[in-house]
Amino acid sequence: MKPYVLIEWNDTKTDAKGWLCVFNFVKGYSGGGIRMHPTVTRDEVIRLAEAMAYKRSACENTWQGGAKAGIVYDYKAPDAYSVLKRFIIAMRPYIDIGLSMGSDLGTKYEDVYQIFDELGMGRPQSKSMKANPIIAKGQENIRTLLKARHDGFLLNDLTTGYGVAFSADEAWKQMGGKPEGTSVVIQGFGCVGLSCTAKLHSMGYKIVGIADANCFVYCEKGLDVDSLVSNVKPKGEMDSSKFDSSWQIMPNTSWLDVPCDILVPVALEDVINEENAGTVKTKLICEGANIPVSDSATPILHKNGIQVVPDFIANLGAVRFFYAITFGVIEATASSVISDIEAICRRNVAKLFERSKATGRFQTELALELFEPTIQDEPEF
Repeated sequence: MKPYVLIEWNDTKTDAKGWLCVFNFVKGYSGGGIRMHPTVTRDEVIRLAEAMAYKRSACENTWQGGAKAGIVYDYKAPDAYSVLKRFIIAMRPYIDIGLSMGSDLGTKYEDVYQIFDELGMGRPQSKSMKANPIIAKGQENIRTLLKARHDGFLLNDLTTGYGVAFSADEAWKQMGGKPEGTSVVIQGFGCVGLSCTAKLHSMGYKIVGIADANCFVYCEKGLDVDSLVSNVKPKGEMDSSKFDSSWQIMPNTSWLDVPCDILVPVALEDVINEENAGTVKTKLICEGANIPVSDSATPILHKNGIQVVPDFIANLGAVRFFYAITFGVIEATASSVISDIEAICRRNVAKLFERSKATGRFQTELALELFEPTIQDEPEF
């Protein structure tokens, strides 16, 4: 299957540029997040859109295809919100007919929805969705749940991270492991990394290393996760004033230099690639970020016996949340959302690892077969 459409945008007020890739429509509807980062590329957006289509399939989503947008710009810049708004205005023709846009690296759902409200757009829906009272109620429930809290986090800030944690835990159990004494390194400490760290810690895993945009902090005996989580700064940065004197502080590129049982990359794409894959010192990689392992790195990991939970299985939490609530699949409560995400993540990972054991094939290769998107519908007018 090829992408349905790819659009390039050039900002008229800054040097920002960006792309929208709709990989496929299902029943006239598609969706994906908007990321903003100086390193975004056209090819990256296409790959992310395809991965989103796979993620929809893994979510058992029968009403939405995959898409993704990316803006080449500094998300910390004071005018980042204005750049995002101009991008949304440019993409409005597709949004108005059924392209659901959310957040991704460098953007926030709250900002995207605020821009929709400022522009009087409402929530993106296809023509048939607008006539469905169940969906109208579901979108109302989404608005309510976006303000809900669970375990001290905003619900939407933990859905993806908790899904990654559930996926890692299930994979480790499939490999015969138990949480106690199992060492974990997390790369990235934004919403996904933060909530994933907290959940794995609560399950009994030993978080020995965390990397953010500034540094990598490591302690073989385990970090004080409660302190790091409660004192996190905006933009997913750790508060170094809370570091224990016994912890090692290294460059933020050092997270691949230490051994661990489970490695969880939850930030940028292609951070494990052909150049460094051979030095990875772990037994299991759970992909919390979108496409953190390059295609060229995959056979190297396979050869070295490193197991992998692919991104479109591990980090589907937020996607499943929006689908299950919007279309009335589950009860509209925070606890139902978390239970549903845990169930689907564990089910998918168990299926994947059991099939891998039975066939001797690598998880990444199998997952592409098991969750391949097959529908390419037209938009509705």
